[in-house]
Amino acid sequence: MGWNARLDLHYRREADRTVGEHHHVGPLRVLKALYPEGPGICHHVVVHPPAGIAAGDRLTLQGRLDPGVHVLLTTPGATRFYRCDGDTGVQDIHLTVGEGARLEWTPGETLVYDGAQAHNRMRFDLAPGARMIGWEVTALGLPAAGKPFLRGALHQRLSVVARDAGGYEVPWLEQGRLAADDHRLLESPLGLGGHRTLATMWLACGDVAPDDPLRAALLEARQRTLAVVDAWHGRWPLAGAAAGPQRPVGITLAMPHVLVLRALGERVEPLMQLLRAVRGAWREPLLGVPAADPRVWST
Repeated sequence: MGWNARLDLHYRREADRTVGEHHHVGPLRVLKALYPEGPGICHHVVVHPPAGIAAGDRLTLQGRLDPGVHVLLTTPGATRFYRCDGDTGVQDIHLTVGEGARLEWTPGETLVYDGAQAHNRMRFDLAPGARMIGWEVTALGLPAAGKPFLRGALHQRLSVVARDAGGYEVPWLEQGRLAADDHRLLESPLGLGGHRTLATMWLACGDVAPDDPLRAALLEARQRTLAVVDAWHGRWPLAGAAAGPQRPVGITLAMPHVLVLRALGERVEPLMQLLRAVRGAWREPLLGVPAADPRVWST
């Protein structure tokens, strides 16, 4: 029998303060609320003391952000999917962002150990006027420790759901299976190109209208992203020493309400440095606040 851990979060507005409430079952919880940017922005650090997800473990995180709140959720370290000899390990995340609320989902990396059988599912529902910055960094195996990803698979699903003028759901959805024996996907230049670390970052809003002013803001954020990537080019070894001038980074306006950045690399650290720099560029045009890092990132 594995862990069956659950964490329920609720954020509400009290005057000018974002207040968080949490209830947990099992070893999944948050540290106390931090307000390094003032009372309007609540920083919460999600912790899982066992440090990893093994066979039969199921971690569920659900949360609701009331209208007008601003919440930053992060973790003190990596999420680890360990080798599974039997059942799979599962992480389910579902957060609902109310009208005019702001969410920053900036966890540490996900490490998929050799032999893991992992399911990592994330869904974010955005009401009209809601804004979100999020990312997911995944590393297959531990190559620096001489432990490559030779067996196992990761099933990953990510959806960001907004609504159109008629109130109908408009999802940005991607899902896939990264299997150790899928050499075409892992080695092909149309897949991971031999890289074992991949990052997806998104900037999303809850409004779906091609002529909405938010589209202009998304495009402005894209230009800022390109400037950040150009500044980093040549300073971070994403493509490996033999790749020459190749820059395995792409920025796409995937849908009118979602801007997506993707990057490949050999190690986690350069990718994380890039995402944190891009987050700083995105915060002002879409969230209306300057760049400020959580304290846990500097420890």
